[in-house]
Amino acid sequence: MTKYSLMVVYCLCALIDMASLHFSEKICEPVLSTEVEGWHIKVDSLSSRTIRLSARKRGYRFFPKIERGLEIEEYGRKESSLSLRDILPFNPKAYDKHRPPKFAGQPTVVYFHVTVLSIDSINEESMTYVADIFLAQSWRDSRLRLPENMSEEYRILDVDWLHNIWRPDCFFKNAKKVTFHEMSIPNHYLWLYHDKTLLYMSKLTLVLSCAMKFESYPHDTQNCSMMIESLSHTTQDLVFIWNMTDPLVVNPEIELPQLDISNNYTTDCTIEYSTGNFTCIQIVFNLRRRLGYHLFHTYIPSALIVVMSWIAFWIKPEAIPARVTLGVTSLLTLATQNTQSQQSLPPVSYVKAIDVWMSSCSVFVFLSLMEFAVVNNYMGPVATKAMKGYSDEDIRESIDEFKTPMRPESRNRSPMRPFTVQYDTCCQGRATAIYIDKLSRFLFPFSFFILNIVYWSTFL
Repeated sequence: MTKYSLMVVYCLCALIDMASLHFSEKICEPVLSTEVEGWHIKVDSLSSRTIRLSARKRGYRFFPKIERGLEIEEYGRKESSLSLRDILPFNPKAYDKHRPPKFAGQPTVVYFHVTVLSIDSINEESMTYVADIFLAQSWRDSRLRLPENMSEEYRILDVDWLHNIWRPDCFFKNAKKVTFHEMSIPNHYLWLYHDKTLLYMSKLTLVLSCAMKFESYPHDTQNCSMMIESLSHTTQDLVFIWNMTDPLVVNPEIELPQLDISNNYTTDCTIEYSTGNFTCIQIVFNLRRRLGYHLFHTYIPSALIVVMSWIAFWIKPEAIPARVTLGVTSLLTLATQNTQSQQSLPPVSYVKAIDVWMSSCSVFVFLSLMEFAVVNNYMGPVATKAMKGYSDEDIRESIDEFKTPMRPESRNRSPMRPFTVQYDTCCQGRATAIYIDKLSRFLFPFSFFILNIVYWSTFL
């Protein structure tokens, strides 16, 4: 009886195995069990290749079960988590994390790629700018081992393992501050490829220095760089190279308030120190300043102030307070505007383009004041009365005194000639003053027009 019962159990096992292959996507409740002479024999099929038997001497039940037809145990072994020992050599002491993985005596080559997400906070006073980037570094370390059963193109590794294996010792040479992003998780990852190439990608925010030159400000173009250099390895051990296919990607939607990215390129900046040559690569951004802001806030207002000072040439020479007030007010306004236009710039010892413009405008306003001084000198006694606060009627009477002929009885008292000479001098001086005003009406605008032609053709 027992022999026949065991045969039945084996037959049931075979049937269950076939069913698990056919219904690989079905999951049911466990177990096939039967009662043989007081023994409870249980068949548990976990996979198409794994069958387990168990027996216990208790009551009998029958619960048919068909598990997934996948090879669960083998799949579990394939997807098991890696440890650092799985990629290090069998003899960990033979691996030196401080020594670059040189091949045939050649220096280790590290390829770089940078994706510029944004550029902002350009500060002329501190000569800095801020950039958000993705930095990718890839290198080959033939000393490592590939994980067992690695069928994927790459395998994601724990980034903390970089503390136990060799990694490039790169740093940003002209960075004042580097921020690593950790929102909402640390923004970096590490990949291992089949050819034992490692790829490390991270997201960073950099505050970089930029040696700006302001000779042509605000018509300037600044060349700001991002320099990546090796800290401790010379070119005999380590070489940085830009990625051959796409070394640099700049977000085309970057919009700067006063600057345009006119061009960008990658280049080599390897430099020699007293301790040797250290590999270095850099990105150069050509930032051209937009003229719109300064055109409406500096050039047009200052030009209008200069034109406003010319109104004095159409005011009669006797109106001394009006002409003086107009000239002095224009000069003070230009001085204030000159200060405001350079608040965002550091104090420099050389002359800038904006200095040339503002100084020229100030000279034109100052010359209009000097022109009135000459006119006032030619006006003579009329100007003196105007300076003392005489009314226009009194000034006209002063002029008419020279025009009125002397009475006959006065001829015996004093000669007529002194009055005639004084009258002629007064009239000729006023005519000369009016002529100077008329000449200035043409000469000043023409000279300012020539200044504009020379200035804009030089700096544009």
